[in-house]
Amino acid sequence: MLAAVRSAAVLGVDAFGVTVEVDVARGLPQFTVVGLPMGAVRESRERVVTALAHAGHPLPPRRVTVNLAPADVRKQGTAFDLPIALGILVSLGVVPADALDDTAVVGELALDGTLRRVRGALPIAAWAGRERLRLVLPRANVAEASHAADVRIAAPATLADVVDALVAGELADARCPAPRAPRDEPVDDLADVVGQSAARRALEIAAAGGHNVLLLGPPGAGKTMLARRLPGILPRLDPDEALEVLTVRSVAGLDCAAGAPSRPFRAPHHTISTAGLVGGGTPPRPGEITLAHRGVLFLDELLEFPRSTLDALRQPLEDGRLALARAAGTVVFPAQFTLVGAANPCPCGRAGEPGATCRCAPVDVARYQSRLSGPLVDRLDMHVRVGAVPPRDMAAAARGEASAVVRARVEAARDRQRLRYASWPGIACNAQAAGRWVDAHGRVDPAGRELLVLAAERLGLSARAFFRVLKVARTIADLEAVERVQRDHVAEAIRFRPATCDPAPAMPTPNVDAAC
Repeated sequence: MLAAVRSAAVLGVDAFGVTVEVDVARGLPQFTVVGLPMGAVRESRERVVTALAHAGHPLPPRRVTVNLAPADVRKQGTAFDLPIALGILVSLGVVPADALDDTAVVGELALDGTLRRVRGALPIAAWAGRERLRLVLPRANVAEASHAADVRIAAPATLADVVDALVAGELADARCPAPRAPRDEPVDDLADVVGQSAARRALEIAAAGGHNVLLLGPPGAGKTMLARRLPGILPRLDPDEALEVLTVRSVAGLDCAAGAPSRPFRAPHHTISTAGLVGGGTPPRPGEITLAHRGVLFLDELLEFPRSTLDALRQPLEDGRLALARAAGTVVFPAQFTLVGAANPCPCGRAGEPGATCRCAPVDVARYQSRLSGPLVDRLDMHVRVGAVPPRDMAAAARGEASAVVRARVEAARDRQRLRYASWPGIACNAQAAGRWVDAHGRVDPAGRELLVLAAERLGLSARAFFRVLKVARTIADLEAVERVQRDHVAEAIRFRPATCDPAPAMPTPNVDAAC
């Protein structure tokens, strides 16, 4: 008898339907899985046969053929164990053929028949909701799948429980647990930072407009400390953004059972591979830029990363997504993040620091700084010099503004941007908007525009840098609740740009008054 059980798989961060077709026929005992199964799927036959025996339904000596349709798409993971087992039982007549009507099934089987957690339960649940299907999945995935809207969930503990419920026609809906509150973790407050007024201002602008930042300074100046306080001043995720973050975490196999998530903050080590940073592998898995989606990607010791790895960020920084093209197809991962890089100006870290002597040879400094390519430097909206804080200032300085105070201003600026781009889907802040649109509709004062043009000529700014300066100026105006971008806003934005005619990204930022 031929049986068909609906299931699902994940490609990228989206789910698609898979029909598990099972035929149990007379013949030499054999168990074959076709339909482009990968290693974990091929191994399911051993788990399924043993789990069936422990559930009280041993597989008789038959010829079993399993087809995973569509057969031209590679299948990965262990989520097909349960639908294969149920398909066999339907073929043997143990489970009624109509018991799985309007039902999709996913789940890994332990050898004793226990259902184990699978990856990607949230996008699968969202797909089931769109298809108006009830979803059967392991109990460990219930809290995660409950974030999807309009989906009925059933979560028996074991294969035997699933079979008994289907035979009796009493497959009960699982009770969605109350969202688990995130664990209380120490909050890095911006008030802990002593001095560094320019860097604090840059972080506020970056948070308000979603702009990328490069922090340059000697070791121990506080670059890492500043970067780790950026998430505390970012606006809270809206419901759609929270669902995107949870979906990425679900596909990556990370915990996403808690309530409203916070902005992601990812800080990979500089020894990370290119595939680990941007995504890849077989099958393609999300990289750090996708795990940082809607949050912050912090690259400490930026110039220690291989240049080829850093250059892989160029297209995602422009597009907000990563398309991995492979022979079997193209997988798209979201990658809208704020990049924060921290670097020393030279191998010893003392170049350009007042009162310090750099002992690096000029050729070593040039080689060190060349690891950051010009096109990537051009995509970093703000370059901030972070100097060492004198010990006397550290001992005497009062606490600065707290993160909560800065976040209030950032959220007010984001609200203005959200209204401005309400008719543009997918655009929530100035950094994501098209430069030409901001130029045409951003209400730039004539004096500010003239200053921007003159500074671009003197500093050798590219067209991309020109519009990025304009978008930073628009963000500064939003922070001040000003409708028109004025000359002072443009001047402050220009101070965060290095002159591109100088190939050394670690040189001090230009003086706009001297340039103009």
